[in-house]
Amino acid sequence: MVTVQVYSRHGCHLCEAAIRTLEVLQEELVFDIDEIFIDTNQELEDKYGEQVPVILINGVSHDFFKVDPERFKKVFTTL
Repeated sequence: MVTVQVYSRHGCHLCEAAIRTLEVLQEELVFDIDEIFIDTNQELEDKYGEQVPVILINGVSHDFFKVDPERFKKVFTTL
C-alpha cells in the first residue's frame, strides 16, 4: 500500500487544499493519507517550517505548497 504523508499546520489553507486534492485523487488511485501536524513538534517545525504542506510518497519527498494532480499520478506509474 502506498502512503502519502502530508506535513501540515492547523488552520493552513494550503494544507487543507492539498488534502482535498489528495482525497479526490484517492477516487482514482489507491493510497493512504497520513496528515502530520508540525505545530507542536519543534524538530518538524525546524525541518519544514514555512514549506507546508510538504508531501511525501512512501517517505520520499514529492512536493510542497500544493499537489499537482498530473505530476502526482505520474509517480504512481513508477511504483
